[in-house]
Amino acid sequence: MLNKQNRRSFLGKLSLAGAASLLGAPGLATAGHGLVGAKERTSQASAPADLKITDVTCGYIKNGHDLIVKISTNQGIVGWGQAVDAVTGTYFMVKQMGNRLKGQNPLNPNRLQEELRKGAFFGGAQSGVYVAVMTAIESALWDVTGKALGLPVYQLLGGKFRDKIRVYCDTALYTARNPTPDDYAKSASGAVKKGYNAVKFDIDEGNDPNKYDRYNWTASPAELDRMYNAIAAVRKAVGPKVDICVDMHGRYDATTGHRVAKLMEPLNLMWLEEPVPADNIDVYKRITAETSTPICTGENIYLAYGFTRLLEEGGADIIMPDLQKAGGLGEAQRIANLANLYYVPFSPHMVASFLGAMASAHVCASVPNFQIMEWQTYMDTEEIYKDVVVYDKPFVEKSFITVSDKPGIGVDINEEGMKKYHPKDIPFFV
Repeated sequence: MLNKQNRRSFLGKLSLAGAASLLGAPGLATAGHGLVGAKERTSQASAPADLKITDVTCGYIKNGHDLIVKISTNQGIVGWGQAVDAVTGTYFMVKQMGNRLKGQNPLNPNRLQEELRKGAFFGGAQSGVYVAVMTAIESALWDVTGKALGLPVYQLLGGKFRDKIRVYCDTALYTARNPTPDDYAKSASGAVKKGYNAVKFDIDEGNDPNKYDRYNWTASPAELDRMYNAIAAVRKAVGPKVDICVDMHGRYDATTGHRVAKLMEPLNLMWLEEPVPADNIDVYKRITAETSTPICTGENIYLAYGFTRLLEEGGADIIMPDLQKAGGLGEAQRIANLANLYYVPFSPHMVASFLGAMASAHVCASVPNFQIMEWQTYMDTEEIYKDVVVYDKPFVEKSFITVSDKPGIGVDINEEGMKKYHPKDIPFFV
């Protein structure tokens, strides 16, 4: 067995280029100071080269819509990763991917992600459920790697451009039935009083009595009136210096999407999100080209490949991949860097726990074109979000998340706390 001193010797002999090769992480050559500190912070009993994955297990919260993956190793280091939305019924998929990883060294997250992806070309590895599960596993691999080397994930990704990650407050007014413009104004003012400097509202109202019918995607004149009046009330309430994002959830046709974008121009939005479904780039190109309202999309687009044509053809002004289902943290950085080539801001969608939020924050810190990240207002108050994680500081302060300097992601899962929310018919971390 190698002792701590032998491990230090091992790390001391690594060149920065060699470390980058070991991790498969671009830009690690800039992380010299971090590696020096890593030698003092790590205390495992054997060299990183001897680290092996012994098990990959999982649990779920939010009725199975949020997946938490746990990677265990022969040195007692545990890594955590999260995926959302496209994960229902995926327990056996996690086990299948985990069996492919057992016995491998986890310090190669990019390579292992590529093996999982390329090994399933006929198993759904282009998008959806497969990629979402792979995302949680890949994130956990980065967590293990950071903990093994004593480095935060942002350092493994090449360092950071910023210490704090700006977030907007999704006010969750969508939980109210047919809210009035006054409700919108009060909700916005409340978020600003809490310290947020950007807010988001949904304007797709499935139960709007003015809809033609539930299947018709064309908004009636009365619906358009409602949308404009609601956001105009928000702008009046918060003034000109608070950013406003508006989400349509892809629930309208091209005509309505175009009309809403034009209607919103006087309100100086940060963006109009998904006025139409994200699967028709040609429609996005037309809407984006014909309005001064910035158009944003991407939460249901998977992998960097999914963003290539959208960016090449100017289909959106801002992209918002969901980093808990788009392919992993390394893939998220590739998506951001691709967008940066087109001078397009990177503003991730985020509806995970604080584990997912901090994982996303590491990526946001590591790229130059980060703009803002999502934060749901109920995460400030609902007990589940505090119960399921181990973190000793406030989540958000004055519209910012401070990026953790702890090894790995910097947030762990409280398994006992998570048990309270785990679906009873799914195995729990076995």
